[in-house]
Amino acid sequence: MYKCEGNIPVLESERLRLRAMERADAEILFRYWSDPEVVKYMNISPFASVEDTLEMINLLNGLSESDDTLRWGIELKEEGILIGSCGFNVWELSGSYRGEIGYDLGREYWGHGYMSEALHMLLAYGFETMGLNRIEALVDPDNVRSRELLGAFHFHEEGLLREYQKTDAGFIDLLMNSLLKREFYRAGI
Repeated sequence: MYKCEGNIPVLESERLRLRAMERADAEILFRYWSDPEVVKYMNISPFASVEDTLEMINLLNGLSESDDTLRWGIELKEEGILIGSCGFNVWELSGSYRGEIGYDLGREYWGHGYMSEALHMLLAYGFETMGLNRIEALVDPDNVRSRELLGAFHFHEEGLLREYQKTDAGFIDLLMNSLLKREFYRAGI
């Protein structure tokens, strides 16, 4: 059975490298995570400081040690620039073999196919290495870009989870999306 135990592997594609986030990434991630447009659908408030960002990096890396979360920084390979993050917010192998993904990208990197490239690596890792059978994504109904991205990967919108999550603005609805291992391979993604 898959165990992360804090070992965040490096994954590579043609243009991207998924790697563990480090202390040195706090400043660039703060730029993204303090942007109201980037965090609009992340159900968090924009970060107020680089220190807040460093705390989040430490928290996420710490949660990987207890197998509660697995989050990568998304880096442009040639430039060595971090452009966002992605990973498994949670996963459960015993009984259900499912995981929930999340992702974000700095606004200046939207529309270049980077998240599609990162998502492919994330899904392949989840199905092939972690042994998941089902990968889920919870998406705000107004997040059209994320819904289109998931649709391109053949995720199924299963339904609306009413007032599913509490935010600073109150309770919000989320759409449950899922992709099964057999669908991933059948689609040849």
